[in-house]
Order: sequence, then structure tokens, then C-alpha cells
Amino acid sequence: MTPADWRRRAIRLALATVAYNLVEGMVAMAFGWQDDSLALFGFGADSFIEVASALLVLWNLRDHGNLVRERWAALRIGWLFVVLAAGIAGGALLQLAGGAHPPTTVPGLVISAVSLGFMAWLWRAKLAAAQALDSATLAADAACSLACIQLSAVLFAGSLVFLLAPALWWVDAASALVLAALIGREGQTMVRAARSATFTGGCGCGH
Repeated sequence: MTPADWRRRAIRLALATVAYNLVEGMVAMAFGWQDDSLALFGFGADSFIEVASALLVLWNLRDHGNLVRERWAALRIGWLFVVLAAGIAGGALLQLAGGAHPPTTVPGLVISAVSLGFMAWLWRAKLAAAQALDSATLAADAACSLACIQLSAVLFAGSLVFLLAPALWWVDAASALVLAALIGREGQTMVRAARSATFTGGCGCGH
């Protein structure tokens, strides 16, 4: 494949990321709200912020990148992650204090399983494109997909444990706390990257 072919492939991957996260976010938040699953709802909310992050990468790939604007956007997206993490953590603590839990975690199990499969493929594909184009932006985008895999793994594990052992009513809230920690770390990484003198654009992950 020529560099032009790899760039077109990278753009298609970025578009696939946006489309998938939009659908995943809507489905996860709907089921999370319906079943009172804070972990699933927070997972879905994170997907929407990931869309904004992916759009930054897409903007860069289409050669419309303005580093000043990208830095401004990446900084604010990073803070959105941090605020979301704080909200999820606060909600999880209230859920634990009240002894609340979802009636089932089947939707979370199915959504996270699908996400694990798709994101694993997407991560490998983005890594290949990053290496072929020697692109720091694509390498950072691949790191964002790896972060999504970690979130999906936490949701999958928590959903499976609750499904197998419903007596462990606190598992959903505990999963939400772990998700909050991972989302907060992702936000802090973006904020640090955006403030760095070596910022090269894109989502800021992996910098």
C-alpha cells in the first residue's frame, strides 16, 4: 500500500470510530438508565466524549489541522473526561451508601463483549496505519482505542461477576469506580498533552 492508501485507510478507521462510539454511547446510556446501572451509563457517556476525541484525529488527518485550535479542543475534551470521572465516582459512592444495584447486568455484558472485539480490531488496525505513516497522531489515536479496551474489560468483568453472583450487589458500583479512575486518567493525560510544548495534535493519548 502507498502512503496515500494508508492515509485513506486511517481516515476510514477514524470514521468507523466515530460511528461506532455514537451507537455504543446511545445504546449503553439507554440501558444504563433503564436498569440503574451506573457503570453501563458511565461507559456510554464516555463513548460520546470519545467521539469528540476521534473527530480531532479525523480533522488532523484531513490536513485541516490547526495546532492552536487542536490544543484548545484537546484541553477541553480532557477536562470533560475529568468531570465525567468525578460524576461517575460520586454517583458510585452514593450507590454504595444506599445499597442500590441494577436488576441485571446482561446488557452491560453484551455491550462490553461487542466493544472488546471491535476495539481490539480497531486498535491493531490503527497501530498498523501509524507505523506505515510514521504518524504520532495515529499512534496516539491507537492508544485511545487501547484505553477503550481497558474500559470495556472492566465493564465486562463487573457485569459477569454480578450475573454469576447476584449477592455481590456492590459490583456495579465498584466497576463504576474503576471506570471513573481510568476515565480520569485518560482526561489527565489529554490535559497534560495539550499543555505540553511537544503537543503534535490529535487526541493526546499516548503522548
